[in-house]
Amino acid sequence: MQAQTTADFARSRRSSLIAAIFLMATSAIGPGFITQTATFTATMGAAFAFGILASILIDFVVQLNVWRIVTLTRMRASDIANAAIPGSGYLLAVLVIFGGLVFNVGNIAGAGLGLNALMGLDPKWGGALSALVAIGIFLSKRAGIAVDRLIVVLGVLMILLTLFVAIASNPPLGDALRQTVWPDEINFAIITTIVGGTVGGYITYAGAHRLLDRGLVGEEHIREVTKAALSGIAVTGLMRYVLFLAILGVAASGVVIDISGKGANPAAQAFQAAAGELGLRTFGLVLWAAAITSVIGAAYTSMSFITAFMPGISERGRNIATVAFIAVSLAIYVALGTAPAALLLFAGGFNGLILPIGLSIFVYVGWRRSDLMGGYHYPRWLLVLGALTCLLTWYMAAKSVGPILAFVNL
Repeated sequence: MQAQTTADFARSRRSSLIAAIFLMATSAIGPGFITQTATFTATMGAAFAFGILASILIDFVVQLNVWRIVTLTRMRASDIANAAIPGSGYLLAVLVIFGGLVFNVGNIAGAGLGLNALMGLDPKWGGALSALVAIGIFLSKRAGIAVDRLIVVLGVLMILLTLFVAIASNPPLGDALRQTVWPDEINFAIITTIVGGTVGGYITYAGAHRLLDRGLVGEEHIREVTKAALSGIAVTGLMRYVLFLAILGVAASGVVIDISGKGANPAAQAFQAAAGELGLRTFGLVLWAAAITSVIGAAYTSMSFITAFMPGISERGRNIATVAFIAVSLAIYVALGTAPAALLLFAGGFNGLILPIGLSIFVYVGWRRSDLMGGYHYPRWLLVLGALTCLLTWYMAAKSVGPILAFVNL
């Protein structure tokens, strides 16, 4: 009996770690990232590979710091912030929840675009249907298990389908590899936008809060948490680069990808050019998978911050709040009538402005508040990387304001 209990615990722990990895990865590879990648690859060509590398390196530093501190303190990010700098947790919670709402409107828009490409369904109806699917998951009595399984399945599906198109498009791999480290041009505004859309806002805390909810906390789990964070970054980085190669192959073949106007859907054009009608349907499935997992990730993580204002809320209560969050996101999407691509670009950029605020607080905790981590001696190398990345993200946020505002005028 003891052996069975131990085996069940190990299985449950492994399942939780895998779910946290894919929750982080699929949140970071949402429809916003797909749209941005298609748009910027069409603009910059192989030189955009450097932007992909920059986003992965920043992701590496941010996630290692956040996952480690959240699991060591056994507290949510807003509670950590309040304990370190009184009142800052409320500010962080408001920013993340609002940023998550903006992102989720874009995610629902992306889900609508995905079903439009997959089945020809009107984007607004597709967005509404996808939002109802996400609501159904959270109304389930076994919501936690359902979320874990769905995110892993769809995450794997996203990688396989995009890999298929990347091979079919036959990208100039040598040029892409060279420009990953030695680009012909560097566009800081574009790099800022892609970083904001992949590690900004709620995405920063998605996997860490999932581990906290599953009880994988304390110094005794630090090795597993670090391994999970690194695995999540690897999955995310792989997906980003494969998607970039898929679109680069199309752009390099001479196909003109239309990125102008509110009705443009550059990623769909790239997939269709690479593999015809099958490519278009494949893109629809990939985009829908990215969007629905991002709807779940944004809603789940955003509502995990509600404990800053309602510390006694139950898990069931948080699930109900999550359902309401998705419903409000859907209502805003239907009411706005804004072009989905513009929403997706704006949402990523806006959340990039939130990233340095939370990261600054976490770097301060690692530097000065070891008492919150049970006296844990924080690694100096990780702290130095965190501080440098913090300064970089503040600089990028300042550079992003103009381009972010411009997105809503597309």
